[in-house]
Amino acid sequence: MDSDAEASDSMSKTNFLTRENARLQVENGTLRMKVKKLESQVEDLRRASVDIQAQAEQEEEYISNTLMKTINKLKKDKEQIAKDFEQEEECLTNDLSRKLMQLRQEKRELEETLESEQLSQVQHLQKKILKLEAEVVRKQEALTELRKEKIDLENHLEAEQEQFVNKLWKRMEQLENEKSVLIAKMGQDQTPPASPYHASRFTEDTSVRSSNTELMKKVC
Repeated sequence: MDSDAEASDSMSKTNFLTRENARLQVENGTLRMKVKKLESQVEDLRRASVDIQAQAEQEEEYISNTLMKTINKLKKDKEQIAKDFEQEEECLTNDLSRKLMQLRQEKRELEETLESEQLSQVQHLQKKILKLEAEVVRKQEALTELRKEKIDLENHLEAEQEQFVNKLWKRMEQLENEKSVLIAKMGQDQTPPASPYHASRFTEDTSVRSSNTELMKKVC
């Protein structure tokens, strides 16, 4: 009984171990398949990593080359711009210097022209002033001479008028004397009574003598 039980128990254990071995072999096969699959994935990842690294290196090299080209181009452009600016600045400086010298020359010429014109105008004005002063002096002298001649002429006319008036007075007195002598002589020849005709004639002679006297006074 005991040996049968032990054999049965041993058989059970053997079956159990067989089943476990089979299960473990299945699991081992499954694990191996997973390992191979993981190894394949690792290899793929390694290859992808290598490809990515190579691509990254290529891109980095491309970017680096592009940046270097861009930097070199910018450097050349900067140098060209600086050169162009320097040339343009030099041209502008030369042009401004030339224009400044031209303006200074024109300024000197203009100042000389103005100075010459001013000197000419001053000389012309001085000549004109001297001419006007001489003309004024000449006119003043002529005016003085005219005044002197006027005074001399007035004195001469006054003397002539006075002489003429004296002659007229003398002539009138002579005529009056002759008239008185004639009247006296006529009175001695005939002494008629005074007639209105003689009285009026005597009045007319008196008025004529008075008017002549006034006229001579006005002339004087």
